[in-house]
Amino acid sequence: MKTTVMVVDDEKDIRESLTGVLKDEGYEVMVAASAEEAIKKLDSRLPDVILLDIWLPGMDGTEALKEIHAKHQGVPVIMISGHANIETAVRTTKLGAYDFIEKPLSLDKVVITVEHAIEQKRLLEENRQLKQKAWAKYSIIGNSAVIEALKSDIERAAPSNSWVLITGENGTGKELVARNIHLLSNRSGKAFIEVNCAAIPEELIESELFGHEKGAFTGAHQRKAGKFDMADKGTIFLDEIGDMSLKTQAKILRVLQEKSFERVGGNEIITVDARVIAATNKDLKEEVRKGAFREDLFYRLNVIPFHVPPLRERREDIPLLLSHFLKEFAAESAREAPILSREAIEVLCGYRWPGNVRELRNLVERLVIMARSNTVTPEDIPTYIKGSQTAAPGSLFTSSLLKEARRDFEREFIVRKLKEAGGNIARTAEAIGIERSHLYRKIKSYGIEHEEATEHDNA
Repeated sequence: MKTTVMVVDDEKDIRESLTGVLKDEGYEVMVAASAEEAIKKLDSRLPDVILLDIWLPGMDGTEALKEIHAKHQGVPVIMISGHANIETAVRTTKLGAYDFIEKPLSLDKVVITVEHAIEQKRLLEENRQLKQKAWAKYSIIGNSAVIEALKSDIERAAPSNSWVLITGENGTGKELVARNIHLLSNRSGKAFIEVNCAAIPEELIESELFGHEKGAFTGAHQRKAGKFDMADKGTIFLDEIGDMSLKTQAKILRVLQEKSFERVGGNEIITVDARVIAATNKDLKEEVRKGAFREDLFYRLNVIPFHVPPLRERREDIPLLLSHFLKEFAAESAREAPILSREAIEVLCGYRWPGNVRELRNLVERLVIMARSNTVTPEDIPTYIKGSQTAAPGSLFTSSLLKEARRDFEREFIVRKLKEAGGNIARTAEAIGIERSHLYRKIKSYGIEHEEATEHDNA
């Protein structure tokens, strides 16, 4: 379908001249000799761009621009005039005009301006579609009272630039809250940069956050921008901030206070305008009391506090979440979404969900792939959900598939080893012979609740 340009001018010669040039460029052209005629035509068909003369008989171009902008805001309007002045150009631009061209018209300039207007319209539409996809991807599912209250609080807090602290257990959806705050803010068109403070080794976290200069340390072969650089004018999400060292906390505090920082190995002061949203599964007040978290940083971050409730406190949302994830994973795997039997739903609603929404989501993905038929029954649900939170040794042999039995055993093994190590992740990782970050990912994947894995690495 051809791109359409409407030409609105009371001079027949100009209408014919612009029509010829634009058709030569491959555009379809609509014409109108007055603003009234143009507005009437717009009710039945919208062009992609409008060329609108200011000095028209009857309703002038400025009044027509106001009406067009009010009814059809997505259509770019280029104003043209033979009596142009700076004041007129500024006034029409403020009223929503895309650009302003003076008569006598340069046809080359007209063509270039139309091309730019169409490209801007395309980019705006693409951005709108991306935002719609982001909303679909990061929507907060649920209509329980606590979730409705959370959504309402997000809408009120998002337009501000205030710092936010999100608390809640692992897997509750703290990142979703952060992304919704960003999407509803004035910074939504800029970057959302996520940093998992627990997954980055201590010796690398400053370089990740602030960047480094060439030669700052072994392997620093060139300058690298940090996460705060990338988040300028946007939002930086510091997940698991309770796991950050006191040394790094001090540098974060400086960024919040002075809105500036230095790269590792550098002395240049770099200014930054980034909204900071932090999240943690820890009780930061308790961490402050123990000396593990800076009190001044806690109060800096805790301007607008959010608490994301665990899934066991909003069980009425479980059927909605199940339906949402079933459709999501069925679409991804190009297969029909299985149906959950009433008995299966009862089992899932009765489970405590220590891993919260993340654990439920992982389970639904598993059910979509592994279900024996199009109807999911309690027999398809893992033993650790049907029984107690952790699997009894004998129940490991009730799984019909090796993959299921391996998963159940590995989860039980990690839980027991964590208990033996007093919940210390670093000590547990060393004992079972895997990297700390790998163990941390497994803890999240299996939905092992945070009371079982306290991260007290210095204990």
